[in-house]
Amino acid sequence: MPGKPSLDGLEQVWVARWEEQGTYRFDRSKPREQIYSIDTPPPTVSGSLHVGHVFSYTHTDIMARYQRMNGKSVFYPIGWDDNGLPTERRVQNVYGVRCDPSLPYDPDFVPPEKPGKREVAISRRNFVELCHELTKIDEQAFEEMWRRVGLSVDWSLLYTTISDESRRVSQRAFLRNLRRGEAYLAEAPTLWDVTFRTAVAQAELEDREWPGAFHKISFYGEKGPVWIETTRPELIPACVALVAHPDDERYQPLFGTSVLTPLFGAEVPVLAHRLAEPDKGTGIAMICTFGDVTDVTWWRELDLTTRPVIGWDGRLLSEPPEGIETDPYKEIAGKTVHSARERIVEMLRESGDLEGDPRPVRRPVKFYEKGDKPLEIVTTRQWYIRNGGRDEELRERLLARGRELAWHPPHMRARYDNWVGGLAGDWLISRQRFFGVPFPVWYPLDQDGQPRYDQPITPPEEALPVDPSSDTPPGYTEDQRGVPGGFTADPDVMDTWATSSLTPQIAGRWETDDDLFRRVFPADLRPQSHEIIRTWLFATVVRSHLEFDALPWSDAAISGWILDPDRKKMSKSKGNVVTPMDLLDKHGSDAVRYWAANGRYGVDTAFDAGQLKIGRRLAIKILNASKFVLGLGEGGGEVTEPVDLSMLTALSDAVREATEAFQGYDHTRALEVTERFFWTFCDDYLELVKARAYESDAAAASAHEALRQALDVLLRLFAPFLPFVTEEVWSWWREGSVHRAPWPEPGARAGDPAVLEAASEVLSRVRKAKSEAKLSMRTEVSLLTVTSPRADLIRLAQDDLCGAGHVEQFVLEQGAETAIEVRLS
Repeated sequence: MPGKPSLDGLEQVWVARWEEQGTYRFDRSKPREQIYSIDTPPPTVSGSLHVGHVFSYTHTDIMARYQRMNGKSVFYPIGWDDNGLPTERRVQNVYGVRCDPSLPYDPDFVPPEKPGKREVAISRRNFVELCHELTKIDEQAFEEMWRRVGLSVDWSLLYTTISDESRRVSQRAFLRNLRRGEAYLAEAPTLWDVTFRTAVAQAELEDREWPGAFHKISFYGEKGPVWIETTRPELIPACVALVAHPDDERYQPLFGTSVLTPLFGAEVPVLAHRLAEPDKGTGIAMICTFGDVTDVTWWRELDLTTRPVIGWDGRLLSEPPEGIETDPYKEIAGKTVHSARERIVEMLRESGDLEGDPRPVRRPVKFYEKGDKPLEIVTTRQWYIRNGGRDEELRERLLARGRELAWHPPHMRARYDNWVGGLAGDWLISRQRFFGVPFPVWYPLDQDGQPRYDQPITPPEEALPVDPSSDTPPGYTEDQRGVPGGFTADPDVMDTWATSSLTPQIAGRWETDDDLFRRVFPADLRPQSHEIIRTWLFATVVRSHLEFDALPWSDAAISGWILDPDRKKMSKSKGNVVTPMDLLDKHGSDAVRYWAANGRYGVDTAFDAGQLKIGRRLAIKILNASKFVLGLGEGGGEVTEPVDLSMLTALSDAVREATEAFQGYDHTRALEVTERFFWTFCDDYLELVKARAYESDAAAASAHEALRQALDVLLRLFAPFLPFVTEEVWSWWREGSVHRAPWPEPGARAGDPAVLEAASEVLSRVRKAKSEAKLSMRTEVSLLTVTSPRADLIRLAQDDLCGAGHVEQFVLEQGAETAIEVRLS
């Protein structure tokens, strides 16, 4: 035991020792019923972590530590989510490069020392190499930070979502989805981010307020003009119909007739549909291919033709669609959406088809959650997985899976139900990017060199993982790539969620290590935050349901967000994040973990630096109180004194409450119970028995044994929350690690907790009297008079009260009301 215990440096000492001793190593020899398996979220490796990550990951670690002490072999892996758009964007910013798949690989390429104003174009292979290089750097920093926080993961189980094993699992799962008809290729309207030039799934959308203007524009009908209002006049050449509500009497005479579009003179029908809004604008709208998701619904349900005008780059196509005259269209060909809109408005004003000035408006517009520009809808060929969006029977089965899952807290299931119930289409899983898991698919080319998308070529599972851009399909040679009669590779990669949805299979080494997989799947716990219930949680349920007809885990624990002092969500994009390393350096890891543990599952929590100070004070108090207890000498005697028995019984009650809280996934309640008892132990019990404990009789021996028993239990109760200080103190007097010690069990109720409670009340009044008199706590009390309905309980602690309060004369009487009089010497 050190002479002057300190928190400083504990993290470095114990992180190294835990790794050296394999303290948290998973024991795979245990049967499934003795294993607690966690599907840990793999953080996105694209920069730095913020304190919100520490918040939620600490919750998981607390449960892992409790289960380990509860006798379970804990399967607690960690992974890095290192593929996808965030990594690509970071590589572009750090190295000043961009990917051009048409360029050849340059084995001697070295990125610029400092990124210039113009990005350097490099081949896909060169770009992917830079992605791997940067993620390795980021991953080292992430690992250092998580070790510092004290995550008790088994680092030998580390995985990455772009590794060979992860690509093998992802491609195998996809091929099986494809074989069963659950994955399919389709050409359809697709939400498209023009900056990243990639498709976007429904789960990745967010609405943002965006400025615009309503333009009142006339179409030409047989009986005069038909006025519509639109915020997107540049889509007039994409117009394929006008639509109004079937009950709108103003337009019922027009249903079944045709009108001509302004400027372009295209004939389009006037149709009825229930989604038209009579009270919006003029009550009649143009259907364009495509302006928004409602256009897609109308186009599909009314069986309309297609007139696409916007390309993948967000510009108007160079050639007009079928049925549109070339002369007026050339005025907007090749322009950005914004420039095309300005020119169209000028042309409408010149033709007299625009009435008045545009009316400014702000309205919600769909954005990719990581994008900066409004999404467009373009027709593309994409891969989908069936998720119930177009299949009511499958939707109901997935809703039933949500009811099977144990949610913590229970109300979070509503988010799952609302998402699944509101799905408008299947899950789009393909992305037109570079750093991701490639689709294991090639297509034969016909004699004209055109791909036969209806005859995909797939590899055998034993050949996985494959990269179709460099590997050849079965039965072909490399010289047949891209030539008539040969083959071509599918150019896309899987959405990062398509891989992350398989984390239980990746961590459990599905189809690679069958013995391990049987022991850890389905997992016991999926911990995550609430905003990705619709993406990560639901997608994982879908993949597990389709492959195994089972849930991937039994329980889901949902953390809330961390809010800044203004109660806004912390995020890198808002610039209001707090980075954890500064906090860890200043306050210590246990203090940061204490703050995190005070946040309940499902509750958004404001960041409060004051809680860190409280946590550090608690850790210091554990050090000092432990030093005092262990400095009194060896225990081993019998606990006989009423105050000692009272304290141990109260501690037994605290153990029972904390255990029940943990079993109900309420770590915050477990901490509250433990902390409340600890401060009672320090502020009341220690002070009560201190004088007696310095003696050498049987009563002192009782105190010594009670103190050591309590310290042993308290260290184990605090261990999941404050792993560093508890391990340090445990090492002073116990063998092994506190984190491998058994979770405490409630002891026999040999005493009455009310004895300590009643004695503490009297001692508190004695201290108050001395404090108000501005006297030392060692000041003698010449007379202490106590009248109380609990006089019989106080009498059991009378000697300890006299010793602790320096009382010369103690008068104790039974009475209906409590009255305490303190006369100081």
